[in-house]
Amino acid sequence: MQKLPQIFKSILWAHDFDKCDPEKMKKTIIIQALSYGTLDHWNWIRSFYGDAEITNILSSVPMTEIRSKTRALIETIFNFNDWNYAPRGSK
Repeated sequence: MQKLPQIFKSILWAHDFDKCDPEKMKKTIIIQALSYGTLDHWNWIRSFYGDAEITNILSSVPMTEIRSKTRALIETIFNFNDWNYAPRGSK
């Protein structure tokens, strides 16, 4: 099993870090890195998962899972604007 770099321990606070599998937890790792990580986290996920996989994950989750302050940066860096707008309610 591939191990995550120690820098991810600070953004995966809700998980047992020693059991974090980058393949099985890729959605969680990508979302946490983009929402709470530093440039080092972003660089690691880009090199490990690739831009295509990151944008695939982004388009599959509600945009509210990403901190609003980072969305513009994500759009610029990943050339991404395919946000999944979750409906507020239905009648």
